[in-house]
Amino acid sequence: MCGRYASSRRPEDLIEEFEVVDDRVPQPLAPDYNVAPTKEVYAVVERPPSREAGDAGEPAERQLRTLRWGLVPSWAKDVKIGSRMINARMETVAEKPAFRRALAARRCLLPADGYFEWYPTEELTKAGKPKKQPFFIRPSDGGTLAMAGLYEIWRDPDKAEDADDRFLWTCTVITTDAPDDLGRIHDRMPLMVERDRWAAWLDPRTEKDSVLDLLTPAAPGRLEAYPVSLAVNAVKNNGPELLEPLALS
Repeated sequence: MCGRYASSRRPEDLIEEFEVVDDRVPQPLAPDYNVAPTKEVYAVVERPPSREAGDAGEPAERQLRTLRWGLVPSWAKDVKIGSRMINARMETVAEKPAFRRALAARRCLLPADGYFEWYPTEELTKAGKPKKQPFFIRPSDGGTLAMAGLYEIWRDPDKAEDADDRFLWTCTVITTDAPDDLGRIHDRMPLMVERDRWAAWLDPRTEKDSVLDLLTPAAPGRLEAYPVSLAVNAVKNNGPELLEPLALS
């Protein structure tokens, strides 16, 4: 799974890198080195420029939005369901009621510096369970990960029709089996979207039956993994020091 990641790029840099047409950022976010579920994150989407949820609009354009991590389906009765929807498995995403509608028309890219996974060591806790060592996994070239995501727009029934916050935008990360070089740390990993496939992935008109073919695990050697401090275990800890390599004996 992907339960924590880092996102420290400035919105201006993401707008340039992802060739965003609409350069408005509704809610600028501070660099976050310990992104956890229910936090606000950046997402690249394609939406009509003047469109609000449910309205007919103009042709879609690429935008940078802030969404809450943890997808809340449009039919959900309670937003709390989102805390259980931070990941969508590639193997079942097309069939799951919570994700299949978003897969058809609401796909996004989630920019990340890298993500964290925990490796069970041979050392045991007082409860007799393996102690887990966090690792940070990032592009070997220091670039940005474009994680494959889905987003949904949930209408709060308790908000007035003219309330600015009546719609909640949320997202999830699509995951797959990790390749051998990373599977030793954790058996799942986020799916990536290569640059030459961004347009097809984001385009709501791309046929649902073919979109999953656009996704591939990272090629061997594309990502590097190294151990980091246990401080990342606590969400309250947040700073670039969390990404510093840790020497293990």
